[in-house]
Amino acid sequence: MRKMLMQGALGLALAIGGATAGYAETIDATIVAGHPPVFRWVKHASQTFIPAVNAALEGTGYTINWSEQYGGSLAKVGDELEAVEEGLAEIGLVSSLFDPAKLSVQNVTYFTPFVSSDSREVAELMDKMQDEIPEMRASWEANGLEYLGGAIGIDDYLLMTKTPINSIADLEGMKIGAPGPAVNWLKGTGAVGVSGNLTTYYNELKTGVYDGVIVFASAALPGKLYEVAPYITKVGFGAQYAGGLAANKDWYDGLPEVVQKALKDAAAKDREAYITDLDASVAAFLAMMVEKGATVTEVDQAFREKWAAGMDNVAKVWAQSLDEKGAPGTVILKAYMDAMRASGATPVRNWDQE
Repeated sequence: MRKMLMQGALGLALAIGGATAGYAETIDATIVAGHPPVFRWVKHASQTFIPAVNAALEGTGYTINWSEQYGGSLAKVGDELEAVEEGLAEIGLVSSLFDPAKLSVQNVTYFTPFVSSDSREVAELMDKMQDEIPEMRASWEANGLEYLGGAIGIDDYLLMTKTPINSIADLEGMKIGAPGPAVNWLKGTGAVGVSGNLTTYYNELKTGVYDGVIVFASAALPGKLYEVAPYITKVGFGAQYAGGLAANKDWYDGLPEVVQKALKDAAAKDREAYITDLDASVAAFLAMMVEKGATVTEVDQAFREKWAAGMDNVAKVWAQSLDEKGAPGTVILKAYMDAMRASGATPVRNWDQE
């Protein structure tokens, strides 16, 4: 009887151990994005990030069972953070641009226009800052997220309108759609800024809600915005940082170290592949829009300086507002501007030095 009981206990232990080992070896992970895969950063999540994670885990005994939920199927644009925080998804392409309250310091580039048109420079710097500056990491962690990297660098923003823009005076009274904080770029121009995003721009232009939008070439072409706003003005607003890959922190902290490393290494590869792809396509995309009937003009430095000088110093206002709330607004603003100048950028306006 004793022998039978011991054999039964051993069998149960082996069964439980086998089930536990099996669960540990295959990890379920849902990755979410509000934008559809037609946009480059989502495409690379599928075509670069996931394969890089899988390749890194080969031979480790761990595999990930991926569920890809893009284009609003699980979370709309701006809701990715909440979806990951609440555990509806394990990983998300989190648009800090559309979560200014929760990820305020991450939006520093959108409050400092006319600084640099180099998307690689901006993306690499923002990933570095979030790795090295505790206060930047803290804002992700306060929302239950672990920042993985994979900065979504955005190419130089353009102004696309239904009618030509030959002077700043032409903007008077126009309704211009812009993403989140970029609405501030219109202050002092006479235009009316309206907060919007890529998923709605086309219809809002077509139906007359907007007279134009602030957008970037690599999204304007796939979004077919040239059909409804054929006048493209290269103002030189600059490249931006719009978010990156983040994981649910409780989930991430419970992963084996080898899996954690695979995720972060893959995010770095994703950023490099995405930016390389982006840089190779911007000029081509502008040319393709011209072929499809768009007209492209570029303003001179005097126009750019007049636009920048006519704005409120939105960067200082933003930084001081964060300082008052206990967030390191001024610290992050200075760190970003100093780093950009050190890299060779020549800002049209030194927002932090006024």
